[in-house]
Amino acid sequence: MALLTRNRGALLLLMVNIFIVFTGIGLVVPIMPAYMELLHITGFTVGLLVAAFSFTQFLFSPVAGRWSDALGRKRIIVVGMLIFAVSEFMFGAVNAPVLLFAARMLGGIGAALIFPAVMAYTADITTEEERGRGMGLINAAISTGFIIGPGIGGYLAEFGIRIPFYAAGIAGLLAAIITLTILPESTRSPATSKPDMGAAQAKVKTQSLASQLLRSYQAPYFFSLIIVFVMAFGLANYETVFSLFVYKKFGFTTQDIAFIITFGSIAGAVVQVALIGWLLNRFGEKKVISVCLFFVALFVLLTLFVHTYWLILVVTFIVFLGMDILRPAISTQMSKLAEEQQGFVAGLNSAYTSLGNIAGPIVAGALFDVNINYPYVSASIVLGICFLLSMWVLRGGKQAGQLKAEM
Repeated sequence: MALLTRNRGALLLLMVNIFIVFTGIGLVVPIMPAYMELLHITGFTVGLLVAAFSFTQFLFSPVAGRWSDALGRKRIIVVGMLIFAVSEFMFGAVNAPVLLFAARMLGGIGAALIFPAVMAYTADITTEEERGRGMGLINAAISTGFIIGPGIGGYLAEFGIRIPFYAAGIAGLLAAIITLTILPESTRSPATSKPDMGAAQAKVKTQSLASQLLRSYQAPYFFSLIIVFVMAFGLANYETVFSLFVYKKFGFTTQDIAFIITFGSIAGAVVQVALIGWLLNRFGEKKVISVCLFFVALFVLLTLFVHTYWLILVVTFIVFLGMDILRPAISTQMSKLAEEQQGFVAGLNSAYTSLGNIAGPIVAGALFDVNINYPYVSASIVLGICFLLSMWVLRGGKQAGQLKAEM
C-alpha cells in the first residue's frame, strides 16, 4: 500500500472533484417539479432535460478519454470542472427552456471530461494490487455524491429554488482552482512520459465515437462494458421512480425517502471502502461481479414484496451496496486489460454508463405510467440475464473479448 499512501493527497482531491460533479447531477432531482411550475414546462420536457445531460456525456466521453491520454489528466480535469461550474451557474440563472437544455448539455460535456481523466489518473498512481481499493474510493465518492445530491438539493432549495445550482457552481469553481494549484500531473500519464503507444493506440485515436462503440465488441473488456451499461440502466431505472413508488404504494413522506436514500448511500460507501480491496484480492473481479449482479437483481425484485419502512430500508441498502461494489470491480477489471489505453477505456466506460443513464429513466418513466411495479420488474429481469451471462463467462473461463466470436 506504499504507493497508494504516497499518493493519498492526489487521490483525495480526485475524490472531491468527482463527488462535486455527481452531487451536482443529483441536485436537479427534487427541484425539477418546482421548475416545471416556475417555467411552465411539461413532464416530457423534464425527461428530455435528464436525458440531455447523459446524451452529451455519452457523445464526448470517448474523445475525452483520448484527450486525457494525449494532453494529460490534470489539464482535462481542470477544464472539465470549469465547464461543469459554468453549467451549474447557467442552469440556476436562466428561464427559457432552450437555455436549460444548453446548460444541462454543457454539464454533460464537463462530466465527460472529468470522469475518464479521474479514472485514468487513479490507474496511473496505483499498482495492480492497489487498484481495486483506489477505484473503490473513487466510486464511493461517485455513489455518495449521486445519491445524496437530491437530499442536498432539497435542503438548499429552502433558501431559494436556484440556490442549489449556484452552490454547486461555486464548489466546482473552487475545486478547479485547487486542482490547478496543487494537483501534480501523474508521472505515468502519456502526456508526461510520452511513451510510444504503438499502432493500436494510434488507430484508436482516429476512430469516431460510432466506430469505437461498434468495434468495442472485439475488445477483451467488452463484457465488462455490457455490465457497465446494465448496471447504469438498472440503477437509473431503480432511482428514477423510487420516490414516486414508495409515495404511491406506502405513503412515505419526503423525510422518510430522504433518510432511506441518505442511509443507503453513506452505509454503502463505508462498506465499499472497507471491503472492496479485500473482496477483489480474495475472490477476483469476475466472482465479485457475478455475486453482486445476482443480489442486486434479487433485491430490486424484492422491493415489490416488502411492506414496512425498515424492510424497504434494508432492501434499498443492499441494492445500493451491490451497485457500489460493482462499479470498482468492473473498473478494476477493465483497467487491468487496458494496458496503455487507460484514458480511452475509461472513456468507453463513461460512454456505456451514459447509455444506461439515458435508457434507464426513459424506460422506467414509461413503464411507471402503465403500472408502478413494472420498472422494477424490468430492471430485475435485465440484471438477472446479465448475471446468467456472467456465470457462463466465469464457468467457461472466457475473456470478455471471446464472447463476440460466439454471439
